[in-house]
Amino acid sequence: MKRRLAGTREKMDVIASECGYSNPIYLKNLFKKKFGMSMSEWRRQNHIG
Repeated sequence: MKRRLAGTREKMDVIASECGYSNPIYLKNLFKKKFGMSMSEWRRQNHIG
């Protein structure tokens, strides 16, 4: 998930689906709980693509 966020500009919902999560909101909440920032924030800080 983090690699996809950093390496592409795909929408979060598309990445969630391709990573096996049928509910993108669940994944967004899980990501924020685990890493302390939203997926968008993480992407801004780590984008390489």
